[in-house]
Order: sequence, then C-alpha cells, then structure tokens
Amino acid sequence: MLTEIAPGVWVHESEFLQSNSVVVQGQEGVLLIDPGITRADLACLADDLSELGQSVVAGFSTHPDWDHVLWQESFGDVPRYGTALNAASIREVLTHENWMEEVAEALPPEHAEDIPIDLFGRIDGLPAGTTEVPWTGPVVRLIEHRAHAVGHAGLVIDGTGVLVAGDMLSDILIPFLDLAAAQPLEDYLAALQLFEDVSAEVNVVVPGHGSVAAGEEIAARIALDRRYVRTLRDGGVPDDPRVGPDAPLDWLGDVNEWQLAQLAQRTGSGAAPE
Repeated sequence: MLTEIAPGVWVHESEFLQSNSVVVQGQEGVLLIDPGITRADLACLADDLSELGQSVVAGFSTHPDWDHVLWQESFGDVPRYGTALNAASIREVLTHENWMEEVAEALPPEHAEDIPIDLFGRIDGLPAGTTEVPWTGPVVRLIEHRAHAVGHAGLVIDGTGVLVAGDMLSDILIPFLDLAAAQPLEDYLAALQLFEDVSAEVNVVVPGHGSVAAGEEIAARIALDRRYVRTLRDGGVPDDPRVGPDAPLDWLGDVNEWQLAQLAQRTGSGAAPE
C-alpha cells in the first residue's frame, strides 16, 4: 500500500525490516526508488501504480546492497539509475559466473524464495559528478557520500521537502559502517553533515528501513547517528536505544559488538581509532 508523505511522493513499506520504496510523481510517469523486497511487495507496488494511472519512467538505487537493486518486469525496461560507483560495484558482482548463487546466499532465509533476482543489479551508472537524476519530473538532487556503502546517495526531492536517506537515519537500525573503506567513521560523520546541511529545506526523511521521520525528529535522528559514530571513534561503548534492552531488533546487539571488534582490529588494539 502506498502512503502519500508529501504532494506527489509516496512510500511503500515492506514487512522485511520495514524496507521503504519511494515513488515520485513526474510529468510522464513516476520515479521508483529502491523497490523491494518480495514478489508480493513488488506486485503490490505495480498494482498501486496502476490504480494511480501511472507507469514507471525511471528507477533509482541509493546503493548497491542486495535489497536496493531489485526490479521486476512489470515496472518496464526503463533506466535504473545509481551513482557511477554504485553501478560499478554491483555490476562487478554480476560478472561472477555463479553470481546468482552468491546473491542467494546473502538473502534472508525466511524470504529467499520470494525475492526475485532475475533483473537484479542492472543499474545505469550516472557520470561521476552528476548532481541530479535525469528525468522528467521535479528536480531530484543527489547527495553522494561514502557512508555505509560505496556509491551511496541520498536524494532531495525539490519542492516537496523530502529527503530519501538510503540506509541511514533509521529509528530501528544503528549506523552500519562500510568497514571496507579506509576511513569508515569519518566517512559516516561527513555524510551526516551533508544531511544536516540540507535539513533546513527538509520536512520529511525516508530511511531505507524504519519509520518515516518528520519535523523535529529529523534533527534527532541525525544527532543519534552522530552520537553513535562518535562514540565508536572515541573508543567508547555506545549507549543507543537501538541496541539496548528495548531494541526493536534483538540481533542488532551482535552487529554492534562486531563493529566494535572490527574497529579494534584495524588499530591493532582494544580500542577504536581516534
């Protein structure tokens, strides 16, 4: 079911990790951002668009994680944009002879058979330095950064007050660092600053997973993520409601411990880097 969060902008929330797909009304059809997750979800999206009398004219993938590069035939053979680094990252996976098996192993077992991967990862990389999605609709500005995943991009939809944050600013997930990066903590803090820089023109934030944030909650989410990352940077143990005793997902404590351990290994000591 699509929920309108601003004029001409809708969100579809999937059962899996409260995954959010975003639909933006254009002049000739809609821009579909991060569609997912199961066949039922994608069919629901297609039905909702049909009821609106809309067709998909372009897609966008915020980053190359498996749950953000899905598609199905009913959306049409249209451009599926992402940053150049996003497209390069996921297309490298598709060069592997056994890529379908590799992707299947990464899928959540309880949903694996219901996730379509036939059109997985066919992302059209935008030229490096591109600042807007090329489509016939409201200006959609890219905020490219290095937090969470290579080629990650947030999107600001001009005239709507909406920021699509990708896998950041969630109320159910802690910041997942890209530990393959040279400076994962600094990258994350830099991305949060980019989001804060546009926050004055934003009324609604759509995270990749979790509930939509509005009003004062936007600044609160930026602050919560920043406090978590700074605590890791300073060698502390995060006191974060998303990993505490009342955390919405019980396995996030393990992710938190794993990130602490990985950061400690990078410095060859028992503390995270400063």
